[in-house]
Amino acid sequence: MKARIGIYSGTFNPIHTGHIGFALQAVNLGRLDKVYFMPERYRRNKTDVAHFAHRVAMVRQAIRPHQRLGLIEDSSISFSVEHTLPKLSYRFKGATLVFLIGSDTLARLKQWPKVESLLRSSELIVGIREGDKDYVRLWLNQLPVQPQKVQLINSFVPGASSTKVREALRRQQETDGILPSVRKYSDQNWLYISIA
Repeated sequence: MKARIGIYSGTFNPIHTGHIGFALQAVNLGRLDKVYFMPERYRRNKTDVAHFAHRVAMVRQAIRPHQRLGLIEDSSISFSVEHTLPKLSYRFKGATLVFLIGSDTLARLKQWPKVESLLRSSELIVGIREGDKDYVRLWLNQLPVQPQKVQLINSFVPGASSTKVREALRRQQETDGILPSVRKYSDQNWLYISIA
């Protein structure tokens, strides 16, 4: 049987329980051999983004307890169909590539350059975020090409977000989604901390 490899690209600023839960759900429900987190170097119009090395370190610590989760440190500035997809296809030659995306990313997917190549050659697993459930089918129908296969997954932690986690870390408070390893790393490295 062909290997089934999940690719989960994103900023992960920082990684949280929603990301980990979604990846583990995808392993089980999508029958994936492994899911690889692929942090992006480029900030994609985001502010308050921790350095790439810090985000990679937090992902590495977060996935350590899970054998079927891995990490790819790609040299690309950000994920692109034109540059990243060929590298992944070469690295996992003969495998079925399954891309994990949040429903917020699905809403913008039709605008990605050369997205048709990704959709024709790959499967999608979409994690439905809080408030997006009613729009997911519409966004799928707006894609220029339908993917080989699409699987929808309701998140275990639909309200978790990196924005909420950063704010909680800044204020030294609790919120849904904070991983103990991320809190410890953030405190040790003075990430997301407000001097005020």
